[in-house]
Amino acid sequence: MENQTFSMDILQLEGLKVSPESSIPAFVLLLLIYIFIMVSNIGLVVLIFMDSSLHEPMYLLLCNMSINDAFGATTLIPRLLSDVFIPSTERYIHYIECAIQAFCAHIHGGTTHSVLIIMAFDRYVAICNPLRYATIMTNRMVVTLSVLAWSVVFVLVAITIGLSVRLSRCRRAIFNPFCDNPSLFKLSCENVAINHIYGLITAMGTMSASLCTVLLTYLRIAIVCLSSKNKALNSKALQTCATHLAVYIILLVSGGVIIILHRFPNLSDKRKLASVLFHVVPPSMNAVIYGLQIKAVRQKIMIIFKKNKTELK
Repeated sequence: MENQTFSMDILQLEGLKVSPESSIPAFVLLLLIYIFIMVSNIGLVVLIFMDSSLHEPMYLLLCNMSINDAFGATTLIPRLLSDVFIPSTERYIHYIECAIQAFCAHIHGGTTHSVLIIMAFDRYVAICNPLRYATIMTNRMVVTLSVLAWSVVFVLVAITIGLSVRLSRCRRAIFNPFCDNPSLFKLSCENVAINHIYGLITAMGTMSASLCTVLLTYLRIAIVCLSSKNKALNSKALQTCATHLAVYIILLVSGGVIIILHRFPNLSDKRKLASVLFHVVPPSMNAVIYGLQIKAVRQKIMIIFKKNKTELK
């Protein structure tokens, strides 16, 4: 009985499918991407916190995005790196570790949507109610919204993973590059209808809430810009909104590809790759997009580079 219990706690994880000759290039590429994600996102957070002129709601909310991106990449990439040189038949993971990875992966995805909702609200207030912006988006409001963004997702994901962990297990193989909620409840031979229903409701609810919020706020922003003759206001609004929309579109495309590929079982390998890219592409792009497009951040980065170049001389 003890041996049986032990064997059911050790799962076989498929991981990334790479041929032996592709192991080294895959490892190097993943490592470089991970280093880039961590340096760009953590660097952006440090820059914002160290520069008092950037202690504004928009930039503090951007810190939430960067922290979440670094967290999401750390959830997946180190494990993928450690498994690259191990044959797929010998990749094992403890059930508890698998559940924790699934929890963190879903936290990353859900928090990305919730933070983008708050950033859309911030842009709406800044452009549509500029005179009231300072009284509405106070530091206390930013902290409250940030805590709310993380807390709501934490509770929803905790329930999602809890519904899967409660199930008994009759399988040990996880046919996915990493652990997620479907991977957990597919280990059971019990009725998992409630897992499918709750997972679908929370996933679609989160995506619908973010999509509706972004559409409504940007529709209102577009109306204000079209009715305004202030070219400076319109230019600033276009710059900040284009940045936010670019990040949101990358997120939607990354998530949408996975949903579409789920409908084609013969493309399961491509879906698995897309699921990894969902946790890799947005984190690697977000800091770059915001850093290059937001003028204040771009200027600070240029000052740092010029200072370092001068010191080297």
